[in-house]
Amino acid sequence: MTNIAFIGLGNMGNPMAANLVKAGLNVTGFDLVADNLEQAEANGLNIADSAVDAIRGAAVVITMLPAGKHVLSVYDNVLDPAEAGTLFIDCSTIDVDSARKAHELASESGMLSIDAPVSGGVGGAEAGTLTFMAGGSSEAFALAEPILDPMAGRIVHCGDGGAGQSAKICNNMILGISMIGVGEAFVLAEKLGLSHQALFDVASTSSGQCWSINTYCPVPGPVPTSPANNDYKPGFAAALMLKDLKLAQEAAQATGAVTPLGASAMQLYALFNATGEAGTDFSGIINFLRGQKTGQK
Repeated sequence: MTNIAFIGLGNMGNPMAANLVKAGLNVTGFDLVADNLEQAEANGLNIADSAVDAIRGAAVVITMLPAGKHVLSVYDNVLDPAEAGTLFIDCSTIDVDSARKAHELASESGMLSIDAPVSGGVGGAEAGTLTFMAGGSSEAFALAEPILDPMAGRIVHCGDGGAGQSAKICNNMILGISMIGVGEAFVLAEKLGLSHQALFDVASTSSGQCWSINTYCPVPGPVPTSPANNDYKPGFAAALMLKDLKLAQEAAQATGAVTPLGASAMQLYALFNATGEAGTDFSGIINFLRGQKTGQK
Protein backbone atom coordinates (compact mmCIF):
# COMPACT_ATOMS: atom_id res chain seq x y z
CA MET A 1 0.00 0.00 0.00
CA THR A 2 1.34 3.44 -0.95
CA ASN A 3 1.96 5.74 2.00
CA ILE A 4 0.93 9.33 1.34
CA ALA A 5 1.51 12.45 3.42
CA PHE A 6 -1.10 15.16 2.96
CA ILE A 7 -0.20 18.59 4.33
CA GLY A 8 -2.98 21.19 4.33
CA LEU A 9 -6.39 19.84 5.29
CA GLY A 10 -8.71 22.78 4.75
CA ASN A 11 -11.94 22.99 2.76
CA MET A 12 -10.28 21.45 -0.29
CA GLY A 13 -7.54 19.31 1.24
CA ASN A 14 -9.74 17.34 3.62
CA PRO A 15 -12.18 15.92 1.05
CA MET A 16 -9.34 15.33 -1.39
CA ALA A 17 -7.44 13.31 1.20
CA ALA A 18 -10.65 11.47 2.13
CA ASN A 19 -10.99 10.27 -1.46
CA LEU A 20 -7.47 8.86 -1.32
CA VAL A 21 -8.42 6.92 1.81
CA LYS A 22 -11.56 5.63 0.07
CA ALA A 23 -9.31 4.40 -2.74
CA GLY A 24 -7.43 2.22 -0.25
CA LEU A 25 -4.34 4.40 0.21
CA ASN A 26 -2.68 4.97 3.57
CA VAL A 27 -2.80 8.72 4.22
CA THR A 28 -1.16 10.61 7.07
CA GLY A 29 -2.22 14.23 7.39
CA PHE A 30 -1.10 17.42 9.08
CA ASP A 31 -2.67 20.85 9.42
CA LEU A 32 -2.20 23.76 11.80
CA VAL A 33 -5.94 23.95 12.56
CA ALA A 34 -7.21 21.51 15.18
CA ASP A 35 -10.74 21.32 13.71
CA ASN A 36 -9.28 20.32 10.34
CA LEU A 37 -7.32 17.51 11.97
CA GLU A 38 -10.42 16.30 13.78
CA GLN A 39 -12.34 16.14 10.50
CA ALA A 40 -9.42 14.43 8.78
CA GLU A 41 -9.30 11.75 11.46
CA ALA A 42 -13.04 11.20 11.03
CA ASN A 43 -12.34 10.77 7.30
CA GLY A 44 -9.93 7.93 8.02
CA LEU A 45 -6.57 9.73 7.93
CA ASN A 46 -3.73 9.07 10.33
CA ILE A 47 -2.86 12.30 12.12
CA ALA A 48 0.73 13.53 12.57
CA ASP A 49 2.04 16.05 15.09
CA SER A 50 4.00 17.99 12.45
CA ALA A 51 4.68 18.16 8.73
CA VAL A 52 8.01 16.39 9.30
CA ASP A 53 6.29 13.56 11.17
CA ALA A 54 3.69 13.29 8.39
CA ILE A 55 6.24 12.64 5.66
CA ARG A 56 8.23 9.93 7.45
CA GLY A 57 7.94 6.74 5.39
CA ALA A 58 5.83 8.45 2.73
CA ALA A 59 6.40 7.72 -0.96
CA VAL A 60 4.28 10.73 -1.94
CA VAL A 61 3.88 14.12 -0.29
CA ILE A 62 0.86 16.23 -1.29
CA THR A 63 0.51 19.85 -0.25
CA MET A 64 -2.64 22.00 -0.42
CA LEU A 65 -1.73 25.37 1.07
CA PRO A 66 -2.81 29.03 0.78
CA ALA A 67 0.19 30.67 -0.91
CA GLY A 68 3.65 30.18 -2.37
CA LYS A 69 5.40 31.20 0.84
CA HIS A 70 3.64 28.40 2.71
CA VAL A 71 4.58 25.78 0.11
CA LEU A 72 8.22 26.86 0.10
CA SER A 73 8.31 26.86 3.91
CA VAL A 74 7.00 23.28 4.03
CA TYR A 75 9.47 22.17 1.35
CA ASP A 76 12.33 23.78 3.31
CA ASN A 77 11.29 21.75 6.36
CA VAL A 78 10.50 18.36 4.86
CA LEU A 79 12.81 17.81 1.89
CA ASP A 80 15.83 16.85 3.98
CA PRO A 81 14.07 14.23 6.16
CA ALA A 82 12.08 12.82 3.21
CA GLU A 83 13.26 9.57 1.67
CA ALA A 84 15.24 9.91 -1.55
CA GLY A 85 13.04 9.75 -4.62
CA THR A 86 9.87 10.85 -2.83
CA LEU A 87 7.29 12.33 -5.19
CA PHE A 88 6.13 15.83 -4.21
CA ILE A 89 2.75 16.99 -5.56
CA ASP A 90 1.69 20.56 -4.82
CA CYS A 91 -2.03 21.09 -5.42
CA SER A 92 -2.04 24.64 -4.07
CA THR A 93 -2.79 27.59 -6.33
CA ILE A 94 0.31 29.78 -6.07
CA ASP A 95 2.39 32.14 -8.17
CA VAL A 96 4.37 30.62 -11.01
CA ASP A 97 7.74 31.79 -9.65
CA SER A 98 7.13 30.02 -6.33
CA ALA A 99 6.02 26.87 -8.15
CA ARG A 100 9.24 26.85 -10.17
CA LYS A 101 11.26 27.46 -7.01
CA ALA A 102 9.54 24.50 -5.34
CA HIS A 103 10.50 22.29 -8.29
CA GLU A 104 14.07 23.54 -8.02
CA LEU A 105 14.25 22.75 -4.30
CA ALA A 106 12.82 19.29 -4.87
CA SER A 107 15.24 18.53 -7.68
CA GLU A 108 18.24 19.69 -5.64
CA SER A 109 17.17 17.23 -2.92
CA GLY A 110 16.85 14.32 -5.36
CA MET A 111 13.05 14.34 -5.43
CA LEU A 112 10.53 14.26 -8.26
CA SER A 113 7.87 16.98 -8.25
CA ILE A 114 4.63 18.10 -9.87
CA ASP A 115 2.68 21.32 -9.53
CA ALA A 116 -0.94 20.25 -9.87
CA PRO A 117 -3.46 22.98 -8.98
CA VAL A 118 -7.12 22.09 -9.29
CA SER A 119 -10.39 23.38 -10.66
CA GLY A 120 -13.81 22.28 -9.46
CA GLY A 121 -14.20 23.80 -6.01
CA VAL A 122 -15.31 22.10 -2.82
CA GLY A 123 -18.03 20.18 -4.67
CA GLY A 124 -15.47 18.70 -7.05
CA ALA A 125 -13.15 17.87 -4.16
CA GLU A 126 -15.93 16.00 -2.35
CA ALA A 127 -17.11 14.18 -5.47
CA GLY A 128 -13.60 13.29 -6.67
CA THR A 129 -14.18 15.09 -9.97
CA LEU A 130 -11.51 17.80 -9.86
CA THR A 131 -9.56 18.85 -12.92
CA PHE A 132 -5.84 18.72 -12.21
CA MET A 133 -3.50 20.90 -14.29
CA ALA A 134 -0.06 19.37 -13.91
CA GLY A 135 3.41 20.74 -14.56
CA GLY A 136 6.60 18.73 -14.29
CA SER A 137 8.67 16.07 -16.03
CA SER A 138 7.04 13.18 -17.88
CA GLU A 139 8.57 10.80 -15.34
CA ALA A 140 7.07 12.67 -12.39
CA PHE A 141 3.69 12.98 -14.11
CA ALA A 142 3.55 9.24 -14.84
CA LEU A 143 4.03 8.54 -11.14
CA ALA A 144 1.61 11.26 -10.03
CA GLU A 145 -1.28 10.38 -12.33
CA PRO A 146 -2.48 7.22 -10.48
CA ILE A 147 -2.21 9.07 -7.16
CA LEU A 148 -4.32 11.97 -8.46
CA ASP A 149 -6.86 9.70 -10.13
CA PRO A 150 -9.10 9.02 -7.06
CA MET A 151 -9.53 12.78 -6.64
CA ALA A 152 -9.95 13.62 -10.31
CA GLY A 153 -12.43 13.85 -13.12
CA ARG A 154 -9.66 14.91 -15.48
CA ILE A 155 -5.87 15.19 -15.31
CA VAL A 156 -3.98 17.25 -17.89
CA HIS A 157 -0.20 17.34 -18.23
CA CYS A 158 0.36 20.97 -19.24
CA GLY A 159 4.15 20.95 -19.59
CA ASP A 160 7.27 21.45 -17.50
CA GLY A 161 7.47 22.72 -13.92
CA GLY A 162 5.16 25.69 -13.34
CA ALA A 163 2.95 24.92 -16.35
CA GLY A 164 0.12 23.70 -14.13
CA GLN A 165 0.04 27.00 -12.24
CA SER A 166 0.20 28.90 -15.53
CA ALA A 167 -2.82 27.01 -16.84
CA LYS A 168 -4.73 27.53 -13.59
CA ILE A 169 -4.37 31.31 -13.48
CA CYS A 170 -5.19 31.66 -17.18
CA ASN A 171 -8.29 29.49 -16.76
CA ASN A 172 -9.50 31.38 -13.70
CA MET A 173 -8.92 34.73 -15.35
CA ILE A 174 -11.33 33.54 -18.06
CA LEU A 175 -13.75 32.41 -15.36
CA GLY A 176 -13.66 35.71 -13.45
CA ILE A 177 -14.19 37.73 -16.63
CA SER A 178 -16.99 35.50 -17.90
CA MET A 179 -18.90 35.52 -14.60
CA ILE A 180 -18.91 39.31 -14.61
CA GLY A 181 -20.14 39.30 -18.21
CA VAL A 182 -22.92 36.83 -17.41
CA GLY A 183 -23.89 38.84 -14.33
CA GLU A 184 -24.05 42.07 -16.33
CA ALA A 185 -26.26 40.38 -18.95
CA PHE A 186 -28.75 39.17 -16.33
CA VAL A 187 -28.84 42.59 -14.67
CA LEU A 188 -29.56 44.19 -18.04
CA ALA A 189 -32.23 41.56 -18.77
CA GLU A 190 -33.93 42.39 -15.46
CA LYS A 191 -34.03 46.07 -16.39
CA LEU A 192 -35.52 45.16 -19.77
CA GLY A 193 -38.21 43.00 -18.23
CA LEU A 194 -36.78 39.72 -19.56
CA SER A 195 -37.11 36.72 -17.26
CA HIS A 196 -34.07 34.86 -15.99
CA GLN A 197 -35.32 31.66 -17.57
CA ALA A 198 -35.82 33.24 -20.96
CA LEU A 199 -32.29 34.64 -21.06
CA PHE A 200 -30.86 31.34 -19.85
CA ASP A 201 -32.79 29.34 -22.45
CA VAL A 202 -31.38 31.54 -25.20
CA ALA A 203 -27.83 32.18 -24.01
CA SER A 204 -27.13 28.64 -22.78
CA THR A 205 -27.86 27.20 -26.21
CA SER A 206 -26.41 29.90 -28.46
CA SER A 207 -23.33 32.08 -28.77
CA GLY A 208 -23.50 33.28 -25.17
CA GLN A 209 -23.02 29.83 -23.69
CA CYS A 210 -20.14 29.32 -21.24
CA TRP A 211 -19.53 27.51 -17.95
CA SER A 212 -20.55 30.60 -15.98
CA ILE A 213 -24.08 30.41 -17.39
CA ASN A 214 -24.60 26.75 -18.35
CA THR A 215 -23.22 25.16 -15.17
CA TYR A 216 -22.92 27.94 -12.59
CA CYS A 217 -25.70 30.35 -13.52
CA PRO A 218 -25.59 33.30 -11.06
CA VAL A 219 -29.38 33.66 -10.67
CA PRO A 220 -31.72 31.25 -8.86
CA GLY A 221 -33.76 28.83 -10.91
CA PRO A 222 -32.22 27.82 -14.24
CA VAL A 223 -29.40 25.66 -12.80
CA PRO A 224 -30.66 24.14 -9.51
CA THR A 225 -27.17 23.11 -8.34
CA SER A 226 -25.63 26.59 -8.65
CA PRO A 227 -24.82 28.56 -5.46
CA ALA A 228 -27.45 31.15 -6.48
CA ASN A 229 -30.03 28.64 -5.21
CA ASN A 230 -28.32 28.42 -1.80
CA ASP A 231 -27.87 32.11 -0.90
CA TYR A 232 -24.49 32.14 -2.71
CA LYS A 233 -22.73 29.89 -0.22
CA PRO A 234 -19.40 28.80 -1.78
CA GLY A 235 -18.60 26.90 -3.92
CA PHE A 236 -15.63 28.99 -4.80
CA ALA A 237 -15.37 32.01 -2.56
CA ALA A 238 -14.93 35.53 -3.88
CA ALA A 239 -11.71 35.83 -1.86
CA LEU A 240 -10.23 32.90 -3.80
CA MET A 241 -11.29 34.38 -7.13
CA LEU A 242 -9.59 37.63 -6.17
CA LYS A 243 -6.45 35.72 -5.20
CA ASP A 244 -6.33 34.00 -8.60
CA LEU A 245 -7.00 37.21 -10.53
CA LYS A 246 -4.17 38.90 -8.62
CA LEU A 247 -1.85 36.02 -9.51
CA ALA A 248 -2.86 36.40 -13.17
CA GLN A 249 -2.12 40.13 -13.08
CA GLU A 250 1.25 39.57 -11.42
CA ALA A 251 2.12 37.13 -14.20
CA ALA A 252 0.84 39.54 -16.86
CA GLN A 253 3.00 42.34 -15.50
CA ALA A 254 6.03 40.07 -15.26
CA THR A 255 5.68 38.87 -18.85
CA GLY A 256 4.36 42.05 -20.48
CA ALA A 257 1.05 40.43 -21.46
CA VAL A 258 -1.82 42.83 -22.16
CA THR A 259 -4.87 41.75 -20.12
CA PRO A 260 -7.22 44.74 -19.70
CA LEU A 261 -10.30 42.61 -18.99
CA GLY A 262 -8.37 40.57 -16.45
CA ALA A 263 -7.27 43.78 -14.74
CA SER A 264 -10.83 45.10 -14.69
CA ALA A 265 -12.15 41.81 -13.29
CA MET A 266 -9.55 41.94 -10.52
CA GLN A 267 -10.61 45.49 -9.60
CA LEU A 268 -14.30 44.54 -9.51
CA TYR A 269 -13.66 41.50 -7.33
CA ALA A 270 -11.50 43.61 -5.03
CA LEU A 271 -14.42 46.01 -4.58
CA PHE A 272 -16.83 43.09 -4.07
CA ASN A 273 -14.57 41.59 -1.39
CA ALA A 274 -14.22 44.98 0.28
CA THR A 275 -17.99 45.14 0.85
CA GLY A 276 -17.74 42.17 3.21
CA GLU A 277 -18.46 39.49 0.60
CA ALA A 278 -15.10 37.68 0.67
CA GLY A 279 -16.79 34.52 1.95
CA THR A 280 -19.61 34.69 -0.60
CA ASP A 281 -19.47 32.55 -3.72
CA PHE A 282 -17.80 34.44 -6.53
CA SER A 283 -20.99 34.25 -8.61
CA GLY A 284 -22.59 36.51 -6.02
CA ILE A 285 -20.87 39.42 -7.74
CA ILE A 286 -24.15 39.79 -9.63
CA ASN A 287 -25.55 41.37 -6.46
CA PHE A 288 -22.69 43.85 -6.43
CA LEU A 289 -23.56 44.73 -10.04
CA ARG A 290 -27.14 45.33 -8.88
CA GLY A 291 -25.89 47.56 -6.09
CA GLN A 292 -27.08 45.06 -3.47
CA LYS A 293 -25.61 42.96 -0.69
CA THR A 294 -25.98 39.18 -0.93
CA GLY A 295 -29.39 38.22 0.48
CA GLN A 296 -30.80 41.73 0.00
CA LYS A 297 -34.08 41.91 -1.89
